[in-house]
Amino acid sequence: MKPGRFIKTIVILTMVFFYLPLFIVVLMSFNSAKSPVWSGFTLKWYLELFTREYSVWHAFRNSLIVAIVSSTVSTAIGTLTAIELFWKKSRLENSIWFLTYLPFVVPDVIIGISLLLLFSMFKVQLGLFTITLAHITFSIPYTMMIVHSRLQDFDKSIIEAAYDLGSTDFQVFYRVIIPNLVPGIVAAFLLAFTLSIDDFVITFFVAGPGSTTLPIQIYSMIRFGISPTVNAISTFMIAGTILIGFVLRRFVRYIF
Repeated sequence: MKPGRFIKTIVILTMVFFYLPLFIVVLMSFNSAKSPVWSGFTLKWYLELFTREYSVWHAFRNSLIVAIVSSTVSTAIGTLTAIELFWKKSRLENSIWFLTYLPFVVPDVIIGISLLLLFSMFKVQLGLFTITLAHITFSIPYTMMIVHSRLQDFDKSIIEAAYDLGSTDFQVFYRVIIPNLVPGIVAAFLLAFTLSIDDFVITFFVAGPGSTTLPIQIYSMIRFGISPTVNAISTFMIAGTILIGFVLRRFVRYIF
């Protein structure tokens, strides 16, 4: 077999292995039986999801609140930090980037335990507040990297021209810098939103009573067997992730 054909075969098998389970989940959400054997088409699991599973929608609301708040805050912090590091070179820059990259290699379990110990030490009650803080913490490095990559192609002569025309620092910031960074900022927000809405491990450690998010709710539902309702929920999550992926892809084109 030629090397090119072999590589193509490996790629195809990998894609099949990755996407086949997702296809099965979507297919089984329309299965009339609870067993994994196809018995006929039905929409009753979606009807049950919308009419009976109130706890699911409560968890989804919690996830949405946490994702929107944490994504907004982490994107704002990441954007301002990336701008500061890009324009004002410092001897501490390498150290700051090293600390920024650490969350990428530290296991989520360690981050979750560390945050739980921190909140316990300061006697912070676990709930949506602690979940939001945790999500902001692990999202900031991603937003910093995306915005900073957008800044690599930034033409600094635009800044000089704005100053020559009498603009103040604040006017340069919100009329010149921010508009040019919009694609990167939107991409950073969408990535942070996806990471937050999908997180389970870290959230599991810092969640409290009444602050169940959607991933935790799904986990509690499948502990005693996979319910077809879970397949329906998963189908909505897959569809939402694909939609965000398409939007994110549009903005990422302008970053790299």
